[in-house]
Amino acid sequence: MNLSHPLGGGAMNRCRELLEPALKEAVSVLHPWGAGMAGFALGWSDADGGPGDGEGGKAVRPAVAMLSAEAVGGTAESALPAAVAVELVHAFSLVHDDIIDHDEWRRHREALWKAYGVGPALLAGDALLALAVGQLAARPEAIPYLSAALVELVQGQTADMAFENRPWSGPDEVTVEEYADMAAGKTGGLLGAAAAMGVALGGAPELADRLWGMGRDLGVAFQIVDDMLGIWGDPEVTGKPVYSDLRREKKTMPVLAALSADVPAAGELAALLAAGHLDESGLRRAADLVEEAGGRDAARSLADRYMSSALDVVDRHLPDAGDLRAVCDSLVNRVH
Repeated sequence: MNLSHPLGGGAMNRCRELLEPALKEAVSVLHPWGAGMAGFALGWSDADGGPGDGEGGKAVRPAVAMLSAEAVGGTAESALPAAVAVELVHAFSLVHDDIIDHDEWRRHREALWKAYGVGPALLAGDALLALAVGQLAARPEAIPYLSAALVELVQGQTADMAFENRPWSGPDEVTVEEYADMAAGKTGGLLGAAAAMGVALGGAPELADRLWGMGRDLGVAFQIVDDMLGIWGDPEVTGKPVYSDLRREKKTMPVLAALSADVPAAGELAALLAAGHLDESGLRRAADLVEEAGGRDAARSLADRYMSSALDVVDRHLPDAGDLRAVCDSLVNRVH
């Protein structure tokens, strides 16, 4: 599975050019040590303070905020506080997620906690969150959406962790519906906030609730695609080992869909996963069985359904949102 064209093309590049100076200004108020860790997390520097490799993420959420503002007649700059806030929250969430999941690598290099230690990484994540909230202190029309997204993020992450303690099959198995609810919070909440805050700051607060729902659907589609990359993605692209989600026994959409299929491969997959602690050959076999049972195709189909729902909102309420639509579409159509 490979990435296709760059996410959003020129629109993404334009948004990133506006975002980075504002992000650096926000981070500059931190203690020098904290600012260094924030710079590392955002891809600006290495662990020794030298120039980074520039791999600070795709800045999808800030782009959604700025392009949503433009879609209602505002400027990208008008949504810059929201764009900075959502990117800082996203960075905070990744710093803490890597600690929770014991992931040692992020974007082809050591995770923040691995480079600096758990305690410092926790403080850096907390600082990023505090800075995010501060960005919207003078934007009362935007604060409720960021607040709601933070609650959704925590709820979704909690559900995702709780899934790991539930069996692969049987009466307490994780259902596809539960997964979708988890993804809507864990991934969709922040995308929903980005879109809602964008239109609110762009001059159309009456559309904010509709765009909140659009972003949540977009987030489910985005998470499903990430799940596919977590099993079949190229490590050179994802920055994580092949079969990383299977190795961690994550309850991801392709696996859940495969297990629910009424085919022999689903039964073999259930038995293999129940045994646990798969070696490399077992991981390869599990990935093959997921695909054989239809999990890959089912995951893709569900991602397309959620994406279609999100784009329907864009098409109905934001007729001048060509750039926003292209960025949203590229989130799901980035693999083939």
